[in-house]
Order: sequence, then structure tokens, then C-alpha cells
Amino acid sequence: MPQQTAIEIDQLTVAYDAKPVLWNTSLSFRAGKLTAIVGPNGAGKSTLIKTMLDFIKPVTGEIQYTVRGQSATYKEVKNHIAYVPQNSSVDWDFPATVLDVVLMGRYGKLGWFKRTGKKDRAIAKDMLNKVGMPSFANRQISQLSGGQRQRVFLARALAQEADIYMLDEPLAGVDIKTEGIIMDLLRELTRQNKTVIVVHHDLQTVEEYFDDVVFINQEALSSGPIAQVFTKENIDETYRQDRNLGEGEDA
Repeated sequence: MPQQTAIEIDQLTVAYDAKPVLWNTSLSFRAGKLTAIVGPNGAGKSTLIKTMLDFIKPVTGEIQYTVRGQSATYKEVKNHIAYVPQNSSVDWDFPATVLDVVLMGRYGKLGWFKRTGKKDRAIAKDMLNKVGMPSFANRQISQLSGGQRQRVFLARALAQEADIYMLDEPLAGVDIKTEGIIMDLLRELTRQNKTVIVVHHDLQTVEEYFDDVVFINQEALSSGPIAQVFTKENIDETYRQDRNLGEGEDA
């Protein structure tokens, strides 16, 4: 039985101020798999994620999603997609408790003008249990460490009960304990046939943590199952200095 595709990207080009960051990129993400996006700084990894989330409009190309057997555009399936941004991109001084932040993951399920109820609060608390932070529910997010904040945002994503999860550098700057908790939860999602896509920076853990890998340096150079694609040749090609022509893109 052929592996279903969750996201299909066809000839995607993205530019900032007329400077291309991603060129003519075509690739697919297998459904129910844990996929790493790797490449040097400025390669376009975060740009790829943000374009898939419709935060950035591409110059050319198409992105097609398949959720629960139905092919659709992002707008049609956005409530089935959860996102964990880079830690450094969040305003952590925003006055909110940990539980408030996790409850934000329920808003897409509620629709306009509906308030969270007992069921939503129960789900949010359950997700805090999953990330090992039940006692932090009433703590202000500004009081948390970097690793604790990352766990809270993962709990928020889990509270969405999505089909596709995208995480931008979720392991950056976290301690070993938090890294283990995050990866265990992401593996659990794939056992539930969820699709998980992670911008990742540590080549040494790719084989251990992931099912698939995408090598990117301003274009998708190679992608597929770890056993087939994670080779020295592909690593060397991706990280070659003369390929890295990025114009300040964050990842």
C-alpha cells in the first residue's frame, strides 16, 4: 500500500524584498511521519514552514494538503494544523498564565465569539500533564525558563488536536530532560498517524529522532526516508559554503 502524502509542494519560490530565499522547491511530506527539515543558517527552513502556514505568500508555486483523506488548500484545513514557533520569536512579556496560553490552542475548535468551557480547560490541563507541567498552570509565562516555555507552546499545539504539527526549532536551547519529553510526545503523535514536521539544527540526532529528512539550502536538495536520504553526500552538498547565499533569513 503506497504511503499517503500529507503535504505536496510544487515549484515553490519565495522572496523577501525581491531577494529569493527559496527557489523552485518541490517536495512532499509523508503522512504519519516525523520529518526533520535541516540545512545551514539562511537556507530557508523557517521560510518554508511559514509559507506552508500561509504567513508568507510565495512568488510562484502551489502547496496542497491532504487531511483525513481530503485534498485541500491551507485555508480549508488550517484548523487541522498546529504550529510551535521559535522560542525567540515570541513576546514572553505578554501578561498571560500558562493555562491561558494552552487554552489558546482550543480557539480554532470553538469558532467566533464562543468562550472556552469545562471540556476545553480539562483538555488544556491534560496537555500540561503530558508535558510535565501541571503545577505551572497559574504561573505567568514571563517567569518560565526557555525549556519550560517551549513545553507550554507544545502543550498549546497538542490542545488543538490537529492532524499536522509544524515546529520551528523546538529543541533549540532546551535541556536534555525537555528534549526527551518533546521527542517522546512527537513520536506519540506519529503513532496516532499525525504528521509532524520539525525544523531541526542538530545533525547528530537526526537518525535517532526522525523517520524522514528534508535537506534544504535555498531549494530542496533531497528528501525522503532517513535510511535512503541521510547520507554523507547529501549532508556535504547541503552544507557546502558556496551554496549558502541566504540574505539574512533566520533559519
